[in-house]
Amino acid sequence: MEQNQSNENWFALQLFTTRQQAVADYFEDKGLECFIPKQYVDGEDKYGKRKRELRPVVRNLLFLKKTVSNSELAELIKQSQYAMRVIPKSSENKEYYEISAREMHEFQIMCNPEIELRKYLSTEEARLKNGTEVDVVYGPLKGLSGKLVRQSKKYYLLKEVPGMGVMIKVSRWCCKPIIESDEQKA
Repeated sequence: MEQNQSNENWFALQLFTTRQQAVADYFEDKGLECFIPKQYVDGEDKYGKRKRELRPVVRNLLFLKKTVSNSELAELIKQSQYAMRVIPKSSENKEYYEISAREMHEFQIMCNPEIELRKYLSTEEARLKNGTEVDVVYGPLKGLSGKLVRQSKKYYLLKEVPGMGVMIKVSRWCCKPIIESDEQKA
């Protein structure tokens, strides 16, 4: 996966269409960068042969790099033939929720379809997970951060973004807890 060097934040767009790739193509034609989390799915073709296909994890979610203003994005959405909305901060606060460049970069790494020991969660499932905020300091995931959670006697690094979460298997010995000072908590 290519290194995300920019400092632009990202938006999560909820789609009300099944044409996810067409929406991504629409934004890419406008010069905007999109990301669709995908995974390999095994199936059979019409001749009964097994085939492995790369498919979106969630059909109604698209991530869009913020390289235009919020008003320009709203205008692009209005001009589009597809129904969609930018996920807001909360039901009370209608401002667009922005995902930091670092968080999105880590999320993209964790969504790499070549990594096998991974689980996708809904936002609600991700919020219900108890765990400790950690930095990964050793191993192939070194440099990532997230919540260390335990499920089925295994440890996972959980990264949550608006619309979904992803858990990837990690050894707890590779992680170091992030300790907040009293000033940061206030």
